[in-house]
Amino acid sequence: MKMKIDSINLLILFLVFSVNLNAQQMFQNFEGDNIGNPKLKGDFVFNKKDQSFTVEGAGYNIWFERDEFYFVSQEAEGDFIFSARPAFVGEGVDPHRKMGLMIRNSKEEDAVYMDAAIHGDGLTSLQFRNKPGGETQEITSEMSAPDFIQIERKGKEYIFRASKNGVPLVEVGRVVLAMSPSVRVGMFVSSHNEEVKEKAKFWNVRFEKPAAEDVDGYQSPSPGRLEIIDIGSGIREVIYETETHIEAPNWSRNGKFLVYNSGGKLYKFDLKKRTPELINTGDVTDNNNDHGISFDGKTLAISSSTEDNGQHHSIIYTVPVEGGTPFRVTPNGPSYWHGWSPDDKWLTYCAERGGNYDVYKIPVNGGEEIRLTTAEGLDDGPEYSPDGKYIYFNSVRSGTMEIWRMKPDGSDKEQVTDDAFQNWFAHPSPDGNWLIMISYPPEVPAGSHPHNKRVMLRLMPVNGGEIKTVAFLYGGQGTLNVPSWSPDSKKVAFVSFTY
Repeated sequence: MKMKIDSINLLILFLVFSVNLNAQQMFQNFEGDNIGNPKLKGDFVFNKKDQSFTVEGAGYNIWFERDEFYFVSQEAEGDFIFSARPAFVGEGVDPHRKMGLMIRNSKEEDAVYMDAAIHGDGLTSLQFRNKPGGETQEITSEMSAPDFIQIERKGKEYIFRASKNGVPLVEVGRVVLAMSPSVRVGMFVSSHNEEVKEKAKFWNVRFEKPAAEDVDGYQSPSPGRLEIIDIGSGIREVIYETETHIEAPNWSRNGKFLVYNSGGKLYKFDLKKRTPELINTGDVTDNNNDHGISFDGKTLAISSSTEDNGQHHSIIYTVPVEGGTPFRVTPNGPSYWHGWSPDDKWLTYCAERGGNYDVYKIPVNGGEEIRLTTAEGLDDGPEYSPDGKYIYFNSVRSGTMEIWRMKPDGSDKEQVTDDAFQNWFAHPSPDGNWLIMISYPPEVPAGSHPHNKRVMLRLMPVNGGEIKTVAFLYGGQGTLNVPSWSPDSKKVAFVSFTY
């Protein structure tokens, strides 16, 4: 009996360890180095709980023709995006101490590099050396002490962007440098004083490989990361990484699991075990990223490609949340589900009829569909507010993709957002206080929501007010298509992409 117990315990430890690795693969290749042999040696600690790095380093400076600092980095090739939220730990000794993110051609003290440097006094700049042993140069930012920084390698260009207090990213500068195909990328600290060590913390650290220019996200979908963001603290947690493409998490009403789609199937992701399990949807096996759970938590609405009269188009079905035989709801297609009414009697969805995409609703048991919008162009992403008073949707009727709302009968349409970005899929929080949405940059066409873009998750008060960015990420189609708030309105689940 003792041997059996030990075997079971070993199995549990193995499974826990395996799940932990599956959620933290992206953090395992970082290593620390004392660049330039500073007098005091640095170190770093990775916190598995909040997935943060605390970096301690010394060194005279990162400047002139050689550098001294502590560097926590990994090897990287090709194009990539590297980002983090940084902060100094403690008051520090020298106002010129530096911390930030860096891309470096090698570990040599005089190597070619670029960085996103934040000084102790808040001064922020893109520093770079364009030849080995050359003088360091810099491009200073008007923004002091940003709370989010991002560096990108795109061909021979090296770009620094920054944000503070939830504003959209601002480009600090870009430089053209000759670096090797393989470089080092990571986080650094330099004390600017050989006799002391300084500390900085980096969290929400993300290394993302964008798709090549000729890669179509539909034809060559990316691997995915399932993430959760705590809205209050802004801390993001990667809870699952997979080489397969996953999309559109829903949060269960009891808070115990997520539902996402992958490869035409739907999966239940247990938040305690951190493992996915296939949901049985019978012969409906070409499910897309438009699905969601009823307010009573018992039923799943799904959208799946279905053959009708020799044509394939998306049809809406319902199925028990634990799996079972699907019931067809919409007689016509294409129809893409987006929302349940709070009493679970209606489904609302985007559908193409007569060449135009509009918002419709239909009784959950089927019947005659009711058209709610008639404007030319795309109306999409309809979702009921938790009190049932409104349906939120996104529309191009103003010329850009913006968030709108209307009464459940389609009356009293009013615009909610009006800014420079293409805003999609507004999801009201269960407590009715917030909207979270995904926003594309202005250059993305208004009616398009592609994969593989630098996008933002943005939060705004439901009754209007300042919109703040809570996450910058590489994603797009499938990142936040459907309701994904936790039941307590404190967290949101989403998917980010990387190649």
